Formats: sequence, C-alpha cells, structure tokens
Amino acid sequence: MKRFRIIGDNWFTMLLGTAIMAVAIKMVFDPANLVTGGVSGVGIIVKELADVPLWVTNTMLNIPLFAAAFFVKGWKFIRRTMVSTVGLSFFLFILPEINLQMDDIFLSALFGGVVSGVGTGLVFMARSTTGGTDLMAAVLQHYMRHLSVAQIMQVLDGAVVLAGAWIFGLQYALYAIIAVFVVAKMTDGILEGMKFSKLAYIISEKPDEISAAIMEGLERGITGLDGRGMYSGNPKNVLICVVSKKEIVQVKDIVSKIDRQSFVIVTDAREVLGEGFIEY
Repeated sequence: MKRFRIIGDNWFTMLLGTAIMAVAIKMVFDPANLVTGGVSGVGIIVKELADVPLWVTNTMLNIPLFAAAFFVKGWKFIRRTMVSTVGLSFFLFILPEINLQMDDIFLSALFGGVVSGVGTGLVFMARSTTGGTDLMAAVLQHYMRHLSVAQIMQVLDGAVVLAGAWIFGLQYALYAIIAVFVVAKMTDGILEGMKFSKLAYIISEKPDEISAAIMEGLERGITGLDGRGMYSGNPKNVLICVVSKKEIVQVKDIVSKIDRQSFVIVTDAREVLGEGFIEY
C-alpha cells in the first residue's frame, strides 16, 4: 500500500509540474516573445512564423524524438518522460489564451522564470522530464560519447535561443536568458529544498562548555569530532552544529563568550533532513 501511494504521489507531482510549466509557456513566454530554449521555444518560433498552436508543435517534434530514444535507450528510459510530455501538450491545449505578460518585459522574464522553474522542479522531483532537448541530447550522447548530456543540451538550447534572437530580436533573447537563469535557480530550490539552514564548524579548546550551552540554550544537537592541527601537530576538538538562519547569531554569541580564541566556520546547508528540520 505504501509503495502504491508513493507512486501515485509521483504521478500527481509530475502532472502538476507540467500544468504549471504550461501556464508559464502559454501565458507568459509566448505572449512576451521569450524563447527560452527547448521544444517549447521552438513552438513559440513556429507559432510566430506559421501560427501553429504550441501543443501541436510540442507533440509533433517529440514523436520522432521518442521513437529514436526508444530504439537507442529502450522503453524503460522513455516511459515516465512520455507521460509528462503528453501532459504538457494536453495542458497547452486546454489552457485558455490568457496573457499574463507584464508591461515590463523584464518582469515578464522574472515571473515566467519563477513559474516555469517551480513546474520544472516538480517534474524533476517525480524523476521525469518533458522530453524535447533532453531526449535529443540523450540520443546524441549515445553516439558522441566524448560529450556529456548537459553539454549537448547547452548547445541545443543555445541554438534555439539564437533562433529566437533572429526572429524576435536580440533584446528579447537577452531577456530570455534571464528567464532561463531564473528557471534554473527555482528548479534547484525546489529540488534541494527552500528551507536553507546554517552549518557551523567550531574549533575550540572548550568543546564541552560550548556544546552544553548550545544544547541547553538552543535545544540543538551538536556533534564532536577529533581533529589535529597540521602545523602544530596538536589534537583539536571540532564541533559541528546545524541551526536555522536566525539561530546562527546566537551560536556565534555563545562561542565568543565562552572561548574568544576559538575558530568558527559558517556555511550554508541547502537541505537538512532529520529531526528539527525536514522530516523524512
């Protein structure tokens, strides 16, 4: 029963992601003439030149790509991607022609990038893609082993963006690049978790006092490691503690009051799983 529920959640997440992506493509990128790469970008160009609906272009271009991927990679490789690709075409078909373009094209690029990034992140969370240049890159990489899939995708998407610059002008292409950057950042945020935390490494001669103060004052766990100073050769005590952004100030205050000779390194923790943070 648990396995069935998880699979169901993944399918729902996938379809929700494709619906959100369709909103960004049809209601923001297309009206604003922002060609952000991929098959959707080709669809925007084809619609401008021949007035072909986006869903038709998305479907027709992906059919030969899926056929090639099937013969090269097999059914298991394309199974999930086929569902999300069909879902994207379906939502592009049923969504009304509503123009969500802002008066400022820069805001359109930001807004579209955020919406599209959320949708893309949800699709990736479901371990799928929406086909297009992803599939083409996977097929081409089978024959060009010296290149990675990511490198091939960059070339393919770059060619689409350049085509958009030729059709709509360089200004629109530059704004499209901004949208692509926002999409990537939002996608990373969805995949890695938006609840960022802080990770503190504390090297001190008073580890017990610092640990007790943090555990009692902040009710956060702390881990001690044995280290060694490579210059002096002396043993060192290294404490590791993960806290929220607002709590890191308290941690630094505690350490400075107990041992002003301590050495503290603070870095970002993009995703923390476990008690007190993101539950499994």
